[in-house]
Amino acid sequence: MEFLWSVVAFFGQAIEAVFAYVEHHHWIFAFLAGGYVFYLHDRAVHARFDALDKRLDEVRKRLAMEY
Repeated sequence: MEFLWSVVAFFGQAIEAVFAYVEHHHWIFAFLAGGYVFYLHDRAVHARFDALDKRLDEVRKRLAMEY
C-alpha cells in the first residue's frame, strides 16, 4: 500500500510541477496560441483567394468561348 501511495504522490507532484511551469510561463503558450490563430486565419484567407481565382478563370473561359 505504501508503494501505491508513493506512485500516487509522484503523479500528483508531477502534475503540480506542470501547472507551476504553465503558471510562470503562460506568455509562451499565449504566443503559440496566437500564432496558431494567425496561421488558421491565413489559411482561410488564402482559400478564399484561391476560390476567387477559380471563379475568375471560369468566367474568362466562358467569355473566351463566346467570342
